Formats: sequence, C-alpha cells, structure tokens
Amino acid sequence: MSPTSPPFTGPLAAAWGDAATASGLRTLLLPASRALPTPPATDRAGWDLADRPTVIDLVGRADAEMATPWPHPTARQYSRYFRDGDREEYQGHVFARQHRLSRAVVAAAATPSTERIDEAADGIIALCEQSSWCWPAHDDTFTVHGAVVPTVTDPYLDLGAGEVAGQLAWADHVLGDLLDAQLPGVRSRVRHEVRTRVLEPFVRRRDWHWLGLDGSAHNWNPWIHGNVLAAALRLLDEPVERSEIVALVIEGIDRYVATLPADGAIDEGYAYWWNGACRALEALDLVRHATGGALDASQVPALRETVAFPHRMHLGGDWYLNVADGQARPPRDQPWHALHRWSLITGDDAARRHATSYRRPGAPVASEEDGLGRLLLALADRRWTDARPESPPLVRDVWLPSTQVLVARAAEGSDHGLALAAKGGHNGEHHNHNDVGTVVVAVDGVPVLVDAGRPTYTAQTFGAERYRLWPMQSAWHNVPEIRGTGQDEGADRAARDVVAVIEDARTQLTMDLAGAYPRADVPRWTRTAVLDREAGTVEITDDWELDEAPGPGRSALPIPVRLRYLLAGQVSVLGPGLVQVRPTEGDSTMLLTWNPADARPTLEVRPLDDPMLTQVWGAQLTRLTLEIDDAGQATTGTLLVRMETRR
Repeated sequence: MSPTSPPFTGPLAAAWGDAATASGLRTLLLPASRALPTPPATDRAGWDLADRPTVIDLVGRADAEMATPWPHPTARQYSRYFRDGDREEYQGHVFARQHRLSRAVVAAAATPSTERIDEAADGIIALCEQSSWCWPAHDDTFTVHGAVVPTVTDPYLDLGAGEVAGQLAWADHVLGDLLDAQLPGVRSRVRHEVRTRVLEPFVRRRDWHWLGLDGSAHNWNPWIHGNVLAAALRLLDEPVERSEIVALVIEGIDRYVATLPADGAIDEGYAYWWNGACRALEALDLVRHATGGALDASQVPALRETVAFPHRMHLGGDWYLNVADGQARPPRDQPWHALHRWSLITGDDAARRHATSYRRPGAPVASEEDGLGRLLLALADRRWTDARPESPPLVRDVWLPSTQVLVARAAEGSDHGLALAAKGGHNGEHHNHNDVGTVVVAVDGVPVLVDAGRPTYTAQTFGAERYRLWPMQSAWHNVPEIRGTGQDEGADRAARDVVAVIEDARTQLTMDLAGAYPRADVPRWTRTAVLDREAGTVEITDDWELDEAPGPGRSALPIPVRLRYLLAGQVSVLGPGLVQVRPTEGDSTMLLTWNPADARPTLEVRPLDDPMLTQVWGAQLTRLTLEIDDAGQATTGTLLVRMETRR
C-alpha cells in the first residue's frame, strides 16, 4: 500500500466522511500551539489548578534526582536480545530515562526554575542522542542488516519509537517557550529527530504489520498511531504535510476500530485493554480536540461498548479475569482518568463508578509510568481530580459472544461468594494461550482456580518456541488432556456449539472442545461450567465420546484422560476425594470434590521464580490432575466447587 492508495472506509470514515481526509483536515486542525489539550507552562492559571498532591510528589522526586547521572542504556544491553533473548535490562534503562524526563517536565512546568528547565532539557537531548527509540525485541536491525545494535540509517517504528516521539511532543508543548528562552536549539533538535525516526518512516513505509492491512489490527495500532498523532499535531507546522499525516493516522485507527466487536470485547483481555482500546479512545480524544470538536467518535457503537470492558472483567479488589498474556492482578495504577472521561462522554455510569473506585483523594492522580501525555492529561482533568471514591459496579452476569467469554458472580454489586469465568474462543487469538474451554473460579473476588498468566517477555515469548513455555500450554490451563494430547495453536482450534444461559438461579456456559485438539478420534467433548446461586456451587462437567485410538502405533493399553485444574493458594488434602484451597487473600476457603469417585487425583507443585508470576501468585501454583480411564465410550467427569467461610 502507498499513501495514494484508496483510503480505508471503516466506522470513522463512515461517520466523518470528507472531513477526515487531508483536504478536510486542512481547514479543521487547530494550530500547533493549541492542538494538544493541556496548559503550557506559561499558562500559570492552568498550572495552578493542576492536582497538588501529584505535583508535589513529582517535583519532590524530580528535585531529589537532579544531581544524579541519567540512566544510560548501552550497546551491550541492546544486543542481549539477539544474543541471549533478554529484553528487560535495556528496556529497564530506557524506561527509567523516560520516567525521569516526565518527572522533570512536570517539575519545570509546575515550578519553573533555571535548574529544572536545564534538567528537562538534559533528558530531552539524551533521548535525541539515543541511538534507537525502538525496543530491541521489535527492531529488524538483525534480520535486515545483520546487526545486533541499532541501524541509525534505517529506524524501525515500533511501540518504543512511538512512545518517545509522543513524549517529546508533549514536552515541547508544555515547555516550548521556556526552552526557547533558556536553551535555544533544543526544540529544533526534537523536530529533526522525530521527523527522521518516526514521521518519515510512518509515511514512507506503509507495510508496517501493526497497520492492520490484513484486517487483524492489534493493540500496537492505536498505541503507535496515538503517539504519531501527538507528534504530528505539535511538531509539524506546514499545513499540507500535517493534515496528510493526521489523515493517515485517522485511517489507521479506523482499521483498529473496525475490528472492535459490537460487544466491545478485547481478546487480549483486561490488561491489554489499557494499551489497545483505551489508546484508541485517547487518540480519538486528541482528534476531537484538535478539530475543535468537529470530529467526534463518541457515537461509534463499538467504542461506546468497549468502555464497559474493564468493569465487566472485574472479579473483585484488584483481581480481574485474565486471558492471553494478561495478569490476574495487574498493576493497580492505570490511566483511570481516561476511562473516567469516556464513561462521562458515553453516559456509562457503571464504568464511571469502576474508575472512581480507584480514586484515592490525597494520593497522586496518575503516574509517570503511564507516559507523559497521560500524566499531563490526568493533571489537567478537573472532573477526575475532583472525583471521590465509589463502589465498583460488580455486575452479576457478563456474556461477550465475540470472544465467547462468560463471567458470573453470586450477586450484583458484591464480590462475596463464588464467581465463575469461562471462555470458548480459539487458539489463534492475540497473545494467545492454548486455553479453549478454560475456567476460572474466584472466592470473594480472589481467583483460586486460576490462569497463571504470562512470564517475563523474552525472545522466546513471541518466537517459534512460544508454546514450549509452560504458561502458554494447555497442560497448565484448566482444560482436559485427551489421550496424552494437549490443545494445538491456531484459529482453527476452536470451541464449537457454544451456548450461554443466564438465569437468576444459575448461569452456565456449554461448549464442545473437540476441535481444539489435533486428534481425529474425539467426536465430541462437551464441557459445561455452571454457577448455581441457590446451591452456592460451581460445577464443571466434562462429557465426552472417544473412538478407538487411530494409528498403527497406538498403545495396547488405553491412555487415560486427564482433567487439569490449576490452583492458587494453600492446597490441602482433607480426605479421599476432598481438597481444600485457602486463597492468597481473604477469609474464605474453597472445597473441591469430584466424580467419578475412582478418578485418580495427583497434586503437583509448580515453584515460581519469575517476578511476573510471583508478584501475582507468590512462590508456587499447584496443579490438580484427575486421571480417568479411557473406556472408549461416553464418559463423564465432574469437579464440584463450594465455599466455606473460615471460623
């Protein structure tokens, strides 16, 4: 595709028509000085209204580190990804540098001084002198050039490069006049580097995988486009070029919006909503502001619906249903102001209450780890800074047919009791784990029958050996193992005949899992997961039929079927056919019993040492396996879960 190819027509193009084209934008876009919706440092009245606890916190930390050396990413650190697969060491130094710059920019804007402006300028120039803004895991420097260090003549536009371009644009917006007065030339350097590393590659290459030209746009799309948008709006002055790039950005985001299902679900799960759908909402907020309100996406149905996705995945406290590479207990600090803003725009009171449940008066309203743009927007959002905590909605039943995800709890508005989550779907989802048919059960909002989530990302995570990592395998999800065979990856490995039934007394999901397994001898594998509110139980029933095992190498003895369940907390065997689990938090326990009674149970402890897992689950997880003889005929296995309150 080239910039002159016919434009893509998605929901945004359908709503906005010619106004979203380059020619239409030329008459709509505000000048660069007013294109971003936060006050510059010269607007003292605006900064006097900025949230004081956040400003005090940031200024204090910025001043404390001012005399210390800036973080310094090195060539050795960059090359490690290509040599041993490690991406964390280099990224840790880069993130520390960017976080420090964000603190410095806020400090210089909130309480300007020569020293604070110099500190911010040092961080800006450090980024301009950094060989690459791309994260090594994304860079094609090795595949294209055979290099394990950045190829500065061929910059790659990824999440990292977009983030730096966006950060520099916001820094220029806030400190521009102060930098011109104290350090002339800094802003010219910023414009040169952003143009060379981001804007020109964005226009020149229209084969970026994250554009979604194949109809499958993932979270990179709005994340990068949003940062390119901020950079173009602030750092470009020539009207034709500026409007052409903004038009390309809108077209790109339109491809992402077109992939959003009518129910607003995200197959990557809650943790990735913040850097996918939320990024799209934030970028479209910038479009609305920069066009004086002329281009408003708030009536696009899928965008309105996705505002509800975070609270629909909420189990209780800081716990969420995690699928794909998400964590069950992600960081508490998120850009809640963005969700709050869109909940007000769409009139979604449940989403608003969910956002405000994380509002802590007297505590900072946002973190520099969210990025400079998000930090500045939160500081300036009076409706968010004035918000007071409310109880989260904790809706009773959620059914998202696009991803075949069901969440059900005992009662509306409360996390007390058992909650059930189950999914069908397929094994070709974004950030996929082989988990068709998996279930999660929480006690008082705390997952006990769990999905482990993801380990720390390395070169293996997104390579050919991804499914050699145990957290991605079906053997470590709550799904069956059929005659020694686990699930296979691929969009064709999918649940069939998926039916959700939601009633006051019980909510259930039924599905056929046979298609998720690379076997020809499984006519049917029906799984039914039921939350029975009257009985106070969750029941997971597998009912299956198996043909005689095919192939000349089949064993003379039947290979048993294994039903797998991954448990978090303290696991104890109380007696034959009875297991107790004390969750990692809370005052209740979970009791497990099963049928058939002669199923052979085993408990296997999985020690954890990866921080992405230990910070959620602690030192270990435990896998319960129920082994059932393969009789070559219709068979049923059931796990019954009930709750008991500690005395």
